[in-house]
Order: sequence, then structure tokens, then C-alpha cells
Amino acid sequence: MTTEQTQKLVTITSKAAEKIKEFMAEEEGKPQFLRIYVQGGGCSGLSYGMGFEKEAEEDDLIIEESGVKVIVDSMSQDHLKGANVDYIESLMGSGFKINNPNVTKSCSCGSSFSTE
Repeated sequence: MTTEQTQKLVTITSKAAEKIKEFMAEEEGKPQFLRIYVQGGGCSGLSYGMGFEKEAEEDDLIIEESGVKVIVDSMSQDHLKGANVDYIESLMGSGFKINNPNVTKSCSCGSSFSTE
């Protein structure tokens, strides 16, 4: 387990941090971390996942920003370099949006992607 101190792997907007803290406070078991990961699946090959965790794993990178501790596993780190997590509220709905500069192709539904 390492803590990133130089260039940020993932950044969290203040609006996203506010919502993450709000959702964490509602969770049972007092989670300490937000896990952001990339998994295989979707029509473009990869998709994002997010969830709360009580503790980090050995191969996790820990990023702390705006009072939120984010963990990213070693497999997901290459796919998420430079990504930004935001929280969007609109007439079409609300939710977290990951803006990822590594994406080379995404599907029309917007939930899966591929990188080089």
C-alpha cells in the first residue's frame, strides 16, 4: 500500500468530494475509503466501478483529496492516470462522471471504454 504524493493519479472535484462524504456517512460499517477501479466488460472492453471500503489492500494506491481517501488497485492505475471524478446534476439525472484522458474509444451508452 502506497500513498501518492507527487502527480495525482485521480483528482476529485469539490462537488464530488461533498457527495462522496455524504454517501459515506449514510453507509453502515463506517467505510474509510472510496475505491475506484476499472474492470473488463461493456461493449468497448472496460468499465468503471466505485464502492466503499473499510481498509486498503496491499497493492492499493491511496490518494487523499478534499477530505476523501480514494484507493485504486495496481491493475486500474494505468487506465486511470490523470482521470478526474466529478458529480453532475442535470435534468437527465445526477451521478458521478469520470473524465479520463486515456480513453481512446467509448460506446454510445457512455458506460464502457477502451484505452491504448
